[in-house]
Amino acid sequence: MAVASRRRLGSLLALAVALLSLLAGPAAATGKTGQVTVFWGRNKAEGSLREACDTGTYTFVIISFLSVFGHGKTSLDLSGHPTGPIGADIKHCQSKSILVFLSIGGSGGQYSLPSAQAATDLADHLWFAYLAGHRSGVHRPFGDAELDGIDLFIDQGPPDHYDVLAARLWSYNKDFRGRTPAQLSATPRCRYPDPRLERALATGVITRINVRFYGDGYCAAYWQAEWDKWTAAYPNSGVYVGLPASEQVVGYVHPKNLYYGVVPVVQKAANYGGIMIWERYADKQTNYSSYAIQWA
Repeated sequence: MAVASRRRLGSLLALAVALLSLLAGPAAATGKTGQVTVFWGRNKAEGSLREACDTGTYTFVIISFLSVFGHGKTSLDLSGHPTGPIGADIKHCQSKSILVFLSIGGSGGQYSLPSAQAATDLADHLWFAYLAGHRSGVHRPFGDAELDGIDLFIDQGPPDHYDVLAARLWSYNKDFRGRTPAQLSATPRCRYPDPRLERALATGVITRINVRFYGDGYCAAYWQAEWDKWTAAYPNSGVYVGLPASEQVVGYVHPKNLYYGVVPVVQKAANYGGIMIWERYADKQTNYSSYAIQWA
């Protein structure tokens, strides 16, 4: 082979290697995160929050739900769990480096934010009753335990003023250095965009997005297209694949299909965050998270 030909071949091979490296870069840079989120509080038979954190399979737990708000009243619905022990359980989880959030909303219809003032009032309530704020005369259902943040699971009602709520909650962080005591996540439906959360997400202060790829036949069929939309739209937020732990729920993915079909796709996104499990009671029955933690 002539010297010039060998040089051209060498240059082409080098270019091919460089292109392959660029194409493989994002997947190689992300890959496994080991992050598994679970919703807790939807069934008293699921066991305590402490028990959930002691499984070793969750890195993030979302207490659900604060199901009444926006009209001068707030109320927790924890499916019969007594609130008394939860404060100590929160601290126990946090001692294991597990973040604990409170989710607001849910499937009930007793919440909305009729005005910007209602959003501000709710943000202040969440800060002083559940987060790092402490004010005399404000009842704290979980005692002196400080939750790490708030999740927006807005499944009912109009979309108004959740952007005001998110911005107000985030504003409390300005007085703290070295930590973010009011972190924010959102748990939208899988079809992009979710109109109830679109404006809140546009604020840019929601750092975790748990996309619910379940409960919708369309998303079960076209999950990859929707995943691509979510990850492209919010490159600065960690996006989590929300899956049901029960095969009775539309969108259930068998562990084998999770490993071979879903995980290799979602891990290519630079902002892939991990897997979200709905919910603790079903997971306790199926042990679905034991597979998720291996591949997340």
